[in-house]
Amino acid sequence: MKHWLLFICAWLWASGAVAQDVYTCKNARLSFFSSSPLEDIEAKTDKGAAAINLKTKDIFFKVPISSFQFKKKLMQDHFNENYMESDKYPFAEFKGKINESPEFNKDGTYPVTVTGTLNIHGVEKTYTAKGTMVTKGSTITVTSNFNVRVADHGIKIPSLVVQNVAEVVAVTVNAIYTPYSK
Repeated sequence: MKHWLLFICAWLWASGAVAQDVYTCKNARLSFFSSSPLEDIEAKTDKGAAAINLKTKDIFFKVPISSFQFKKKLMQDHFNENYMESDKYPFAEFKGKINESPEFNKDGTYPVTVTGTLNIHGVEKTYTAKGTMVTKGSTITVTSNFNVRVADHGIKIPSLVVQNVAEVVAVTVNAIYTPYSK
């Protein structure tokens, strides 16, 4: 996990950040929900690494695909082996920018939108997602919900189980950031 944060911070510093501008989250929580005619599928992870550059408003997430946990082991196996091919594409990444200018140094709740590139299954696609940013003291909490169409990322659902997996999955992100320290 630590090497991901170093990578993320190096990426943010390359965009002109200084240490006090970078906030990180080592345990971002992500989940997705798929509702289909035959069954609902939900998976969660708290293994996401994330960072924000407060000066440039750059934001970055990286999550290991195999860290998503399902209620049924068989679903988890199929997810990693058949759909996501997590051995070949081990991470999902998002690189984007906060469109608004929230007052990071003032406690408050701010609606924000983020535009950037989501790379899943080796396929990049641009997304704009709404979220909420809450600043309180030296922490920043970010939450967002958005939809991902699996076909947009080259994820193929076998016809045998097409009734079990939705074409669009709802993704939820929750990250609590604190000032970066080595």
